[in-house]
Amino acid sequence: MTYDNHIDITPDLVAGHGLKPDEYQKILDLIGRVPTYTELGIFSAMWNEHCSYKSSKKWLRTLPTKGKRVIQGPGENAGVVDIGDGQAVIFKMESHNHPSFIEPYQGAATGVGGILRDVFTMGARPIAAMNALRFGEPGHEKTRHLVSGVVAGVGGYGNSFGVPTVGGEVQFDARYNGNILVNAFAAGLADTDKIFYSKAEGVGLPVVYLGAKTGRDGVGGATMASAEFGDDIEEKRPTVQVGDPFTEKRLLEACLELMGTGAVIAIQDMGAAGLTCSAVEMGAKGDLGIELDLDAVPVREERMTPYEMMLSESQERMLMVLHPEKEAEARKIFEKWELDFATVGKTTDDLRFRVFWQGEEVANLPIKELGDEAPEYDRPWIAPTPPAPLDPASVPETDIAEALLKLLGSANHSSRRWVYEQYDTLIQGNSLQTPGGDGGVVRVEGHPTKALSFSSDVNPRYCEADPYEGGKQAVAECWRNLIATGAEPLAATDNLNFGNPERPEIMGQIVHAIKGIGEACSALDFPIVSGNVSLYNETNGRGILPTPTIAGVGLIEDHARMARSRFTRAGDVILLIGAPEELGTHLGQSAYLRDVLGRREGTAPHVDLEHEKKTGLYVLSLIREGRVGAVHDLSDGGLALSLAETAIVSAQGAHIHAISTQNARAWFGEDQGRYIVTATPEEAERIVATAPVPAVAIGTTGGDTLTLGSAKPISIKDLRDAYEGWFPAFMGDTLN
Repeated sequence: MTYDNHIDITPDLVAGHGLKPDEYQKILDLIGRVPTYTELGIFSAMWNEHCSYKSSKKWLRTLPTKGKRVIQGPGENAGVVDIGDGQAVIFKMESHNHPSFIEPYQGAATGVGGILRDVFTMGARPIAAMNALRFGEPGHEKTRHLVSGVVAGVGGYGNSFGVPTVGGEVQFDARYNGNILVNAFAAGLADTDKIFYSKAEGVGLPVVYLGAKTGRDGVGGATMASAEFGDDIEEKRPTVQVGDPFTEKRLLEACLELMGTGAVIAIQDMGAAGLTCSAVEMGAKGDLGIELDLDAVPVREERMTPYEMMLSESQERMLMVLHPEKEAEARKIFEKWELDFATVGKTTDDLRFRVFWQGEEVANLPIKELGDEAPEYDRPWIAPTPPAPLDPASVPETDIAEALLKLLGSANHSSRRWVYEQYDTLIQGNSLQTPGGDGGVVRVEGHPTKALSFSSDVNPRYCEADPYEGGKQAVAECWRNLIATGAEPLAATDNLNFGNPERPEIMGQIVHAIKGIGEACSALDFPIVSGNVSLYNETNGRGILPTPTIAGVGLIEDHARMARSRFTRAGDVILLIGAPEELGTHLGQSAYLRDVLGRREGTAPHVDLEHEKKTGLYVLSLIREGRVGAVHDLSDGGLALSLAETAIVSAQGAHIHAISTQNARAWFGEDQGRYIVTATPEEAERIVATAPVPAVAIGTTGGDTLTLGSAKPISIKDLRDAYEGWFPAFMGDTLN
């Protein structure tokens, strides 16, 4: 057969691997010769944006990553946070954007599979999943097809694997027409003394390949994910991986069983760049070399070349370094689970990454430099210029009831039931709150009272208008959503989705968003412990909205005191906590402005982090003390939308009497740091009198209509019909 290392390395071939001329020159200087074709592929995989973070690394270092509960921050497969009683929650969020646009079902499915492996690679059993999905405008020719495929892929993999999907986001905007976003989150539980890392230790130890066989699917996937799309999108279909959730489930059980034997020294998921990245990272972290024999790698296709084997992103695969005396025991476990187990190499002391195939050395590279010497750029950036503030006089008084119904029935604010009912939200039997509220909540199995809360948030409209405030707001909203369930926010993971960083205006968005995220995380004691950066989200030069998704985890010590966003009884007083004197003021970049008036103007709302923290911790104290019933944070759509969502989920009305104006600012303003809560009349009176933050009684619960000041009452049925109708109508389906 033709040996692909005999291919001439030409400038066109180098460019086709996503390497710039100066980067290729760096390779020549580093190894002192022309690389083989396999080596060129290895450098392409290790030095692309997706794996090396070469444009964002400088700024990512500024994020707060440590905290009193943080066991492991960024740099491992996932972040690890202590939840007490000898247990830890392990979690991460990652993107699978480009593959999902090319092949929506498999792209989304393998995104879920990859993030689950990141979690159980570290010894955790996955207990919860979320996804943040962003699609093009509903009228675009591809949008329905992409929604259908992505949702089916997320559900198909997660449901079959057996992990509940407890939360997430689905948004539409024309700026995602050519580049959708699929951000997948997973969390798992592990004992703090049984966490597994990827650092190889010891010389001459077996490097073992585990799981499914290697095929040609996903070859070059990481490099493809580090480039813009052009008119050749369809040609990239072969670079999308194919997933098998049932194999992954067996891989989970086999890995956890193997970990219990004490055989594992180091373990690494084969994700982006497959065998290359996993082997190099394990060796480099341990200051060791790695030697691989590709003839031992299990393959499912004939005549695979070394280049294909090293760059394949076939799913459901792991690489481990094992104690030699336990190798036979380990093999029996994997054979029992009908998974491949092959010793494919060994650790060495020469700091080289050497690859052999059919008796010939096809790669011999310095292992540390493959990662540590990857290009790192301080790219030029232009500070974003926020738009002019919105002129309040330009927003006329409106029919508040009519505007609310229009907002509820719009693409971005209607119910996502059509989506999440395709996901198994209850499997494992520990789900306490499923999608549709402020956060998903899962019981900590084996503990009588503890639960974990999860939320994912970002407002790309804010981030484009002012990336700094938008970055702060994404963190603050995630933090608020966790608070609103009664959880103490512990830590977060980020998924930073942007366009081409080589454009200074895009790099300026990245820099300022990270600054905002870092400031908010520091102020709120909410460290970033893991994450992912997805750049070059552009098609033919048209970039996405800047979308730095923040997913967070919170701890509920006693789930009997958990809060929900539903009215508990009629006759309770509704309180607005944390609001300015005018109760609502900010309409710039608001949902009302865009989805009711069809306008995109103004600045993003300012996030006062001191106010956020003070208000949030006070609301958390009210929940823990059992003093309030319903709790719901205010975000998109302001007070009116928050009240409507609460009324719909409660099947109970409310009368808001404290605001008589029909001015949209009061009802739809998106001022930050606000919550609505309900309490008995006696308790409400005490809260208003003693609260350390603004607290005002605005109405009462009860009846079968929602009445907003002097606006005409809206029946719960009309609210529900508007809210539940859009998605099924768009997808050509009906609710069950």
